[in-house]
Amino acid sequence: MMEIIKFAIPEIIFGKGSLNHAGQCTLRLGAKKVFLVSDKGIEAAGWLERLTDILKKEGIEWVFYTEVTSNPRDYQIERGAKRYLENNADVIIAIGGGSPMDTAKGIAILANNGGRIRDYEGANRVARPLPPMVLITTTAGSGSDISQFCIITDTERSVKMSIISRTLVPNISIVDPLILQTKSETLIIQSAVDAMAHAVEAYLSVIASPFTRMHSLKAIELIHSHLKSAVQTRSLDALEQLSIASVSASIAFSNASLGAEHALAHSLGGHFDLAHGTVHPILLAAVMRHNLDACTDKMADIGRIILGGQKGSDRRTALEGIDRLVEFFSGFPVSLRLRDEVGEEGRAFLDPIARMAMKDVCCLTNPKPLTHEALLNICEEVW
Repeated sequence: MMEIIKFAIPEIIFGKGSLNHAGQCTLRLGAKKVFLVSDKGIEAAGWLERLTDILKKEGIEWVFYTEVTSNPRDYQIERGAKRYLENNADVIIAIGGGSPMDTAKGIAILANNGGRIRDYEGANRVARPLPPMVLITTTAGSGSDISQFCIITDTERSVKMSIISRTLVPNISIVDPLILQTKSETLIIQSAVDAMAHAVEAYLSVIASPFTRMHSLKAIELIHSHLKSAVQTRSLDALEQLSIASVSASIAFSNASLGAEHALAHSLGGHFDLAHGTVHPILLAAVMRHNLDACTDKMADIGRIILGGQKGSDRRTALEGIDRLVEFFSGFPVSLRLRDEVGEEGRAFLDPIARMAMKDVCCLTNPKPLTHEALLNICEEVW
């Protein structure tokens, strides 16, 4: 008999032009004064103005918060919560990639729960409900618009904290593939590879369920099939398929969690201030090889999708699938070695980074029990 499964997702409004529904969605949540979180890149691309025009039409007031950087910092969250309370805002809207959305989630936690953001590191530490949230993604990858996760940099410890709580699932997620047409090639690739890592790790997670596994496999298939044409042609169809893949991968990892690859990505990103998407092509295959013995059958499922069928035994199919995934990544302008991103002097920090990664909550759901030495070996292997 199957155990009881918890499965949480927001209301999802998906499709070309779905941004136009943002005003109505916000009104439905009782908005009088919206707290609008975004960043300079979204503003420069014109999407912020587009969104405020939609809000204006519905007679909704807003207050801006654009103090958002890649890898959002704890102090930015604390300042944002102060602004939210000073302005008597109600509904929180974020438009952007993972950084504005994680910033919005962090602000929502502090607005209704108080304290400092580091008080909520780990799983299930958020006691009170959050303000209503509408999250509008401008990438096909981070999954923050769907997930129970929020990743914030603790500047004192130089570490990305994972905060996981059911309360972090927004009320409404708006996914409009038209927005992807204005994204750079680099952002499209990094976001899709992030979604691929979400899908793979969620599939192998020890708490994966039938509901998450089907989403994981579909996401892997869609990204593998459509990323190249999305980058080469910017075809709306390919971008839409990447958006579907991102939603599926996000549903999967939000409910099944992740593993060693994300634990290391958070630790490396926190220490070196790396963009999250740059780390996955470097780490993913090495972590898959490390985990192979603990989940050969599941790794073969992934291999069959990437290879287009079985290649001998499950183990051979799994290993050839991992090799083909590396080939797939090498077809894009991404780094495949860690030293290319952090420089030779970065090697001295691998041991403390591996120790920090061991404390990440993502380690708990990795298919193979982890040690600090195992994580250090993975870093050395990809150096």
